[in-house]
Amino acid sequence: MYAAPRGPIPAGLQHRLLQLSGALFTHNKTRDSGDRAVVSHLPLQMLLYFNVFYFPFWWLSEVLMLELKLPLLAGYYQVLIIMGMVVITSTELLRLYLGYVGNLQEKVPELATFWLLTVFFQLPLLLFFQTDEEVVILPLERAVHLIFLLFLISETVMAFLALKAVTQKLTMKYHLSQFDDGTGHNGHRSCRQP
Repeated sequence: MYAAPRGPIPAGLQHRLLQLSGALFTHNKTRDSGDRAVVSHLPLQMLLYFNVFYFPFWWLSEVLMLELKLPLLAGYYQVLIIMGMVVITSTELLRLYLGYVGNLQEKVPELATFWLLTVFFQLPLLLFFQTDEEVVILPLERAVHLIFLLFLISETVMAFLALKAVTQKLTMKYHLSQFDDGTGHNGHRSCRQP
């Protein structure tokens, strides 16, 4: 029998409270059940979280640097830089939203779109901003671009790993659902009768 520790509550009452709490909270419905394992990728979620806070700082510093260097640039570079900023800003907002939804809700299309936007839009534009010397790269710009580039590269790798884990889970879930209740792939009953 359990010996209750001595304290301000009488031992009998404390024992009954322990029994009651054990009966109430052993079947906690907020606990993850065995058949519903969450495979959202924590490192990706952490990167997205910090990127949400970093992006406004990056955007503000980029706008300030653009204000300083715009008169120094040729006309076509002015258009390129402004269009690049518009594309990066709009893509980043959509990309972060899709990353959150795809990772937390384990949705493959959203997570794949997040990965594709990162690889085919954000990385090339940021590499252009970081490497083209005709753009007149200021020291603050180089620093904030480098941090943003590290975020993007890390998110690319982590999103790939998250996609791999989610697709493996969904594939297994699909295959297991095909054989639930004795049905085969086409929905007909199998030869075995329960």
